[in-house]
Amino acid sequence: MVSVTVELRNVEGTQAAMGWAGGHTIVVDRPEGKAGGRGLGFNGAQLLALAIGGCFCNDLRYVADKMGVGLGKIAVSVSVELEGDPLLTTAATMSVSCETLDGSDPQRIIDKAKMSCMVSNSLRAGIPVTIQSSA
Repeated sequence: MVSVTVELRNVEGTQAAMGWAGGHTIVVDRPEGKAGGRGLGFNGAQLLALAIGGCFCNDLRYVADKMGVGLGKIAVSVSVELEGDPLLTTAATMSVSCETLDGSDPQRIIDKAKMSCMVSNSLRAGIPVTIQSSA
């Protein structure tokens, strides 16, 4: 089994959080004026959509590499729908287009990436989330 851990801490002087994994960082915040947010970073819905689309972009590359096909332009758009109180994501829709460098039909690559995409497959399976206090 593989395990990945990220860390988040508050950003001094703001109510935003800085998250990191290895040498990569990201700022997480609420929209301007919402619960002290300043819009300094991505909110949860945006991060979820980025995780869905970003993972798929990576899987397009993994699949194409395994098939020996070079990819040119990739365009992915992800929309998440939110409802309720507390807000829950009720649906996500991803639109994908990509070009192969050899001019072949990219649909095979897209279809294989659908089967291997860790984030979307994990969400479809409904992963358990445990929240515990480390006070």
